[in-house]
Amino acid sequence: MLTGRFSVKLIKWMIALVAATALVLIFLTEYKDYRLAYNKELTDRSTREGKEVTVVIPADASVKEIAAILHKLGLIQYEGAFVERLQNSEFRGKLKHGTYKLNTGMNTLQMMEIMASEEENAIIQRLTIPEGFTIDQIAERCEEKDICSARQFINACQSITRSKFRYLEDVPAGIDVRYRLEGYLFPATYDITENTTAESLVQWMLDTFTVYYNDELRAIAEERGLNSYQVVTMASMIERECAIAEERPVIAGVINNRLKADMLLQIDSTVLYPITEGMFNKPQVLYEDLEVDSPYNTYKYGGLPVGPICNPGIACITAVLKPMEHTYYYYHVVDEKSGEHAFYQTLEDHEQSINGVTVEDMKKAAIAIDEQDQEDPFGINDQNQNGQDQNGQDQNGQDQNGQDQNDQGENDQDGGEGNDGGG
Repeated sequence: MLTGRFSVKLIKWMIALVAATALVLIFLTEYKDYRLAYNKELTDRSTREGKEVTVVIPADASVKEIAAILHKLGLIQYEGAFVERLQNSEFRGKLKHGTYKLNTGMNTLQMMEIMASEEENAIIQRLTIPEGFTIDQIAERCEEKDICSARQFINACQSITRSKFRYLEDVPAGIDVRYRLEGYLFPATYDITENTTAESLVQWMLDTFTVYYNDELRAIAEERGLNSYQVVTMASMIERECAIAEERPVIAGVINNRLKADMLLQIDSTVLYPITEGMFNKPQVLYEDLEVDSPYNTYKYGGLPVGPICNPGIACITAVLKPMEHTYYYYHVVDEKSGEHAFYQTLEDHEQSINGVTVEDMKKAAIAIDEQDQEDPFGINDQNQNGQDQNGQDQNGQDQNGQDQNDQGENDQDGGEGNDGGG
């Protein structure tokens, strides 16, 4: 009897112990998540898309009261993290009362900077960097807007180290690239203040890339065997090649198919980038350009180009990580105005499309020739026709196809826009 009661008590104690252990584990897990989120807010220097919020800080408001106001408005998550960061920052004791325009995408350090010296940090203009801009083009725009000189911006890019931007670890050492940061300056609209410098702007662009290239995308890249540098390199080609959103994953699939087949990518933009020194101010590629000896030139060298040829947006990065699976290996522009492409499985179909001859046209021509051979197997009619045309009058008509072919060659010499995707 005692043994039975003891067994029941033992079981109850074991259940209680298991329940207590589970509660402890839940608490520890939640506390760990809390500390991670707290520390992120405490140290985060990145920015993200958000909404503008008007903040009114009353006179004589304490630091804790300011933190409570920011928390209530949804600008911060942890009041304690804000207070702790402020006490250890250059803005300690400098926050002023007044009305401020803050943004939910700002980090707490940016908020402190604005509230510490609102007049000095008032937004004076906005800098918009389109998807597909290169470092050289961004530098030129900064100089045009009198933010900094082009040389200052480029120097700022070249001064960034791995300690300031972790993804530089993915850039192979010693490679012959124009800029190691090409591909990582995230295209977006940036608020420019009196205190904005070339260095702070470059760092802001890199921080923004880190926000958008999040854990989910990094995990997908790892599953596909790609590091960040390979991702932005492929995305940069798609950005320069594609004008229609729906085509991005299709072109990503073409690139994958050609790489798997050990085919040259033959993408025109990889030629324009080196020959225009990153400005893309030449509208078309000439045949002679295809021979430029550059590690970016995918007509001359296999695999991916040595590095990105522009700074892609998140849509093209996503296309690389989520490409369309298909059997296309070729494409070319069919509508110059919209930038629409047509895609092909074979080189024959691709070239016939470029020359304005469809597969059906070729089949009909082959049938007509076969029927003519059956009716006149010895070519007697052709011989008579040639005999009548010794003056060359019909000879010119007979060579109309040859003339057209020469004309086509001259058109191609003007530019290779129709030769996208290995054409």
